[in-house]
Amino acid sequence: MQLYFIETGFFKLDGGAMFGVVPKSLWNKVHPSDENNLCTWAMRCLLIQEGNKLILVDNGIGDKQDAKFFGHYHLHGDATLDKSLAKHGFHRDDVTDVLLTHLHFDHCGGSIVRDGDKLTPAFRNAVYWSHSRHWKWATEPNEREKASFLRENILPIQASGQLKFVDEGRPSPTPTSQLETISDVILPGLSVRLANGHTESMMLPQLQYKGRTHIYMADLLPSVGHIPLPWVMSYDMFPLTTLKEKRSFWEEAATGGYILMLEHDPVNECCTLEKTEKGYGVREIFRLEAL
Repeated sequence: MQLYFIETGFFKLDGGAMFGVVPKSLWNKVHPSDENNLCTWAMRCLLIQEGNKLILVDNGIGDKQDAKFFGHYHLHGDATLDKSLAKHGFHRDDVTDVLLTHLHFDHCGGSIVRDGDKLTPAFRNAVYWSHSRHWKWATEPNEREKASFLRENILPIQASGQLKFVDEGRPSPTPTSQLETISDVILPGLSVRLANGHTESMMLPQLQYKGRTHIYMADLLPSVGHIPLPWVMSYDMFPLTTLKEKRSFWEEAATGGYILMLEHDPVNECCTLEKTEKGYGVREIFRLEAL
């Protein structure tokens, strides 16, 4: 097995929204904002190569919306999905599976591209994987989260016939800590952990790589700045659920020495956790290629 990070560029979001009830005087020290209170965030996807499988986890914001939409998010950086795939010797047509942690636009926008007047799958040879509960949540959105679920990113996946659900035909998963586990997704040894605080049934891929447990944290841990338990995003639909999930999973991750792969941290790719008398903090920070 080989793991690669696929960089798709940077965008900006309001720092207050990203850190919730934490005062700016605190979060600005660890993640400084610009003069408009905006912070830079990565859209770092994960590519898993195993046998004849090439699995892409998330795919960034895409490029099919109009200038007004992108003007809200200040996209910048030289990285693109295609350039990052090519750096590792791949093309989007090589991707066999696209595993979407959840359907917010900055995680799944690259799933669908415009082809003239049509919206078509960007990965024409891939199966797209979601979770049935999350799919229902995203396609019947509440008013608060509706702006994050763009129909043009989501519905064409189903229309293409390339959509499958990781939980289809499976019994209800057994809770593990606060995060349910679905085992052997797409290939043996690849599991997903389900988190429900940020949005319904967000999937966090977990696997063994070079003798250690790796987990792609999506929006349960956007950056190392979100390690303290109360530092919960305002974007989370159920912040107290996120708090419970963090408390439980941080204990598991610190005890097990898990390597946490960070999707949105603009500087840090991976970290491990430790528990101290002051709470949880960073034990190590390193790049994936250093393993």
